[in-house]
Amino acid sequence: MIVLNFVIVLGILIFVHELGHFLVAKWMGVKVEKFSLGFGPKLFGRQIGETEYLISAFPLGGYVKMFGEGGFNEVEMIEQDGVQQQSGENSEEGAAPLTEAEKARSFAHKTISQRMAIVFAGPLFNMLFAWFLLILLYLTGMPILKATVGDVFPDKPAANAGIRKGDLITAVNGEKIIQWEDFSIKMATVTDSVSLTIDRAGKLLNIELKPQSGETQNMFGEAVKKQIIGVSPAYDFVTQRFGLVEAFRLGTAKTVEVTKMTGLSLIKLFQGVVPLNSLGGPMMIADMANKAAQTGGATFFMLLAVVSINLGILNLLPIPVLDGGHLAFYTIEAVIRRPVPIKVREYAQQAGMLLLMGMMVLAFYNDIIRFFFTGKP
Repeated sequence: MIVLNFVIVLGILIFVHELGHFLVAKWMGVKVEKFSLGFGPKLFGRQIGETEYLISAFPLGGYVKMFGEGGFNEVEMIEQDGVQQQSGENSEEGAAPLTEAEKARSFAHKTISQRMAIVFAGPLFNMLFAWFLLILLYLTGMPILKATVGDVFPDKPAANAGIRKGDLITAVNGEKIIQWEDFSIKMATVTDSVSLTIDRAGKLLNIELKPQSGETQNMFGEAVKKQIIGVSPAYDFVTQRFGLVEAFRLGTAKTVEVTKMTGLSLIKLFQGVVPLNSLGGPMMIADMANKAAQTGGATFFMLLAVVSINLGILNLLPIPVLDGGHLAFYTIEAVIRRPVPIKVREYAQQAGMLLLMGMMVLAFYNDIIRFFFTGKP
């Protein structure tokens, strides 16, 4: 089952990503020759109209092959979109010039903005898919951590004000909160005294207290100063459904939050704050997918949304062979008003592939150490 759950998660996200490229390419009038889930040797294929739809052997990526691509061989790795051939370049010596009708369907003959839109559509669809999933989860039932007080630390503002274990915090300064995360966000903005509305065994109480400066660790293990009152959550989870407007608000906020955290994690990784041994590969994703599937539908779809956001952001990194690398080339082309020389792009693609291969080897190595030597997936 672990392999099946892994293939399902990755297959859905790759399909969504490539569907973005496919639909926007068709919208721009580009002829799509192939749409493949997976890369490498073809396992199954069917020609429908002008496009061949494929299932290929290696499920770690996919590609959309468009007419007019390929100044040299497409790079097949995490995500295979080929190397975009610029207008006026021809990779085959002696090939007949394109007709006007063929130019109209050629990716290479589209404007820079059109090519950028086609490339950007893959990551964008991953982000939109995650956003849709999160809104749907809040509509149908999202597990949330209630703002129930767990431990109350002695000689801290909460204990001195009479807050007890089991108290449910329902509002901060009169503003309603739904979950512990809301409470944390509100408290991060408090600079002076704060009024908490407490539900204690069905009885509402208003408690005034003054937070004190303290030091905690953030999710990256860094020491941060913040205002604290001296309580921890009771880890009381409940599945809650929300109306359409509230689900839209919460789903949007969660999408923004996960996107920010993903971007910040990448920055911390490059800064060396997050160690390289924290990188996970296919084995980690497979394990997470399997555990999420066993836990329940909401957890599985939450994982799907988070990984989809990660995939979208990673593909926007300015690394050749990724979408972000292509976007970087088009940005340079827009500035210098001519295509980046094909040799420069070829060398950059090779360097980008070496970098991604190194990252994949490191991720696999971390997975092996994690699963077979430390026993901590």
